[in-house]
Amino acid sequence: MSTLLTPDARAVLERLAIEVPSWAYGNSGTRFKVFGTPGTPRDPFEKISDAAQVHRHTGLAPAVALHIPWDLVDDFAALKAHAETEGVALGTINSNTFQDDDYKLGSLAHADDRIRRKAIDHHLACIDIMDLTGSRDLKIWLADGSNYPGQADLRDRQDRLQDSLQRIYERLGEEQRLVLEYKFFEPAFYHTDVPDWGTSYAQVSALGERALVCLDTGHHAPGTNIEFIVMQLLRLGKLGSFDFNSRFYADDDLIVGAADPFQLFRILVEVVRGGGLEADSPVAFMLDQCHNIEDKIPGQIRSVLNVQEMAARALLLDRDALGAAQAAGDVLSANGVFMDAFQTDVRPALAEWRESRGLPADPMAAYASSGYFERIAAERVGGTQASWGA
Repeated sequence: MSTLLTPDARAVLERLAIEVPSWAYGNSGTRFKVFGTPGTPRDPFEKISDAAQVHRHTGLAPAVALHIPWDLVDDFAALKAHAETEGVALGTINSNTFQDDDYKLGSLAHADDRIRRKAIDHHLACIDIMDLTGSRDLKIWLADGSNYPGQADLRDRQDRLQDSLQRIYERLGEEQRLVLEYKFFEPAFYHTDVPDWGTSYAQVSALGERALVCLDTGHHAPGTNIEFIVMQLLRLGKLGSFDFNSRFYADDDLIVGAADPFQLFRILVEVVRGGGLEADSPVAFMLDQCHNIEDKIPGQIRSVLNVQEMAARALLLDRDALGAAQAAGDVLSANGVFMDAFQTDVRPALAEWRESRGLPADPMAAYASSGYFERIAAERVGGTQASWGA
């Protein structure tokens, strides 16, 4: 057995859990084309079954996030029971106020009280679903913003947003949380109502202890030091959840770690430093990706393995040596300690560790040889494949 991973590191890896999104298993694409594939789920039950394959082969994905109304079903108790049968749980409930004509000029920050009330009611309905599924978190991402200077009163929109969030927050159960996601642009281009971590922090801080910030790694301007934001939110006790993905230019929704593995490592170094992987950590880890050209289940398997790999490397960082070099002002030695951890190949040790837990050493190969894809491709014929908006 490899000694590369210490008992403490193994304990952390044992509890590492990365929620996967139901929508990752439906058809996706670009604004030019959504591509269909054989075996694509036709309903939330089939999405859950596909998501369960990720956990079955990696042991890393015990929960599946739902998106409302994409994942509406007549009987959420039945969906919950189906998930449990498949070996997973229902996780975060994600609201949707960006695919209704009424929300063309905004939702929770809209100037029209009727439309704003409609958006609030949608979130209250999402909390009703949380009560049925046992979900802890309500995640809110807003497309609200404007495209032209003068189009909207920026301050009034912040005031309306705060009032809307307060009404939603008051409906939460004692064990439930609100996490507010931010994105610096798109689909609004002049201003976005929640464009950055500071705005999200300001809004949730006014609500209460069970309102937190969600950080999506693809929602920042190029060159942003995301690990600094991670550090600050952990320091402030306001980092509620991650949406892991990867980007080259905009919100690309690529497999996490694909564009910049070193950035993913740096982020996880701060997660470890800030206690984000401790047993009592409030931070929820999740993927938020759409697989446009790659196969969906293998794409999710690769993604959770990438997070696990960089978490393992972050756990190898020699904190004592790093601290000594920092205290001595030895810039190159400090950087060298940091780079040593990043450049260590932990994959053989992780393969051994997986086998010790009864998991396949190579989850990608195990899934490919399982026959699951061939089975669903043959069985899921007819009906309407799940896609954006369904």
